[in-house]
Amino acid sequence: MNKVLIIGAGGVGSVVAHKCAMVPEVFGEITLASRTVSKCEAIAAEVKARTGRVIATAQVDADDSKQTAELIRKTGAKLVINVALPYQDLTLMDACLEAGVDYLDTANYEPKDVAKFEYSWQWEYQERFKNAGLSALLGSGFDPGVTNVFTAWALKHHFDEIHTLDIIDVNGGNHGKAFATNFNPEINIREVTAPCRHFEDGDFVETPAMSQHQPFTCPDGVGTYEIYRMYHEELESLVKHIPTIRRAQFWMSFSPNYLKHLEVLQNVGMTRIDPVVYQGVEIIPLQFLKAVLPNPGDLGQSTKGRTCIGNVITGVKEGKAKAIYIYNICDHEACFAEVGSQAISYTTGVPTMIGAKQMLAGGWRKPGVWNMEQHDPDAFMADLNVHGLPWQWVELTPQQAAGFEVA
Repeated sequence: MNKVLIIGAGGVGSVVAHKCAMVPEVFGEITLASRTVSKCEAIAAEVKARTGRVIATAQVDADDSKQTAELIRKTGAKLVINVALPYQDLTLMDACLEAGVDYLDTANYEPKDVAKFEYSWQWEYQERFKNAGLSALLGSGFDPGVTNVFTAWALKHHFDEIHTLDIIDVNGGNHGKAFATNFNPEINIREVTAPCRHFEDGDFVETPAMSQHQPFTCPDGVGTYEIYRMYHEELESLVKHIPTIRRAQFWMSFSPNYLKHLEVLQNVGMTRIDPVVYQGVEIIPLQFLKAVLPNPGDLGQSTKGRTCIGNVITGVKEGKAKAIYIYNICDHEACFAEVGSQAISYTTGVPTMIGAKQMLAGGWRKPGVWNMEQHDPDAFMADLNVHGLPWQWVELTPQQAAGFEVA
C-alpha cells in the first residue's frame, strides 16, 4: 500500500488529507506534516471523524531540506505532496532527491524577496530527477492544474491546433467579511498586485496590474462578474508545450469591495514585501497583514455561492474553425459539508489528490520534471467526475468565443 507525506496544514492541506483518506485503495499510510504540528493534529481529528481513517502527524521545517529528507525516510513515503508555500518548492524538491522519492506541488516556485513566479527554477531540476529515476509533477491544483488538463484534453479530442486560450476563474462566493482572501493572503496579494503578462504573437506582453477587465456571465446561473486580466503561471508552461497557441490570457473575478480595500492597503504600504523597522524589529508589512486578516481556512463555515472556472479555447479541427468552453462549477456550502472547506481550497485540494493518484498508479510517473499538460489527460478527467469536480463542455461559435459569451 502506498505511503504518502503531505507537507502543509492550511486549507488546501486539510482538503488533500481528507480526499486522500477517502481513497484507501490508493493511499495507505498518510502522514501530515507542518511547522506547527497542532494544526496537523486538528486536521487529523477532523479526517478521523469524517472518514474513519487515522492519519499520522509530524513536525517539520520545510525550509530545511535535510530535516525534511529525514522525515521522508522515517515515514517511508513513496511520494511527497507539497501544499506548503511556493517559497519552499526548491527545498522540498532537494529533500525528495536526497531521500529518493517522487514529488508533487500545486504552485511554482517564487523567491520570498521578489514578487516573481516562473517555472525556470524548477525546470532546471529536469536532469537531476531524470538521472535519479524520480518523477516531479508541477502545478497539480486547479489553476494551474485542471486548467492545464482541460487544455490538453481539448487538444486531444477537439482540435488539431489550439490558437487562443482564455482561462477564466470566477469566485461567485460571499464570505461575509469586510476583507479577506480565499487562499494564503501573502501569496494572493503578491499575485494580484504583480504586473500583468499575457502571451501574444510569440512573446509575453506586460501591462499594468488589473488594467484590462470586462464583465463575464457564467453558465448555470452562477451570475455575472467583472473579470480582470492578470498573469498566472500555467500560461508559461502551456505556450511552451502547445506551440500552436497564438494568444493566451488568464482572467480572475474581483468584487469592487476587494479592489477598494486592496487599493487602500497598497497606498499605505501594507502590501510591501521589503522589510521595515518597527520598534527596533524588522518586519515585512505583507506578512504582518497576513497575520491580522481572516484565516482562509476558517472561511468555509460562512461562505455561500459557487465558483466557475474554465477555459475558452479556439483553434482548428480538420481545417475548420472551432471553439469550445470547458468548465467546472463548485458549490462552497457543499464543499464545507463534505470536508469542512470553502470551494477555493476544495478546487485546489481535489486535483492535488488526483494528480498524486495518477502518479502512484503509474500512468503519470516518468523520470523528470513535468507539467500537467505533458501527460495523457483522460484518466485525470475521469477522476474529476468521480471525486467531486464534475466538468462540462459546450461548443461555441467563433463570435461567442471572442466575446466570452458562454452562458
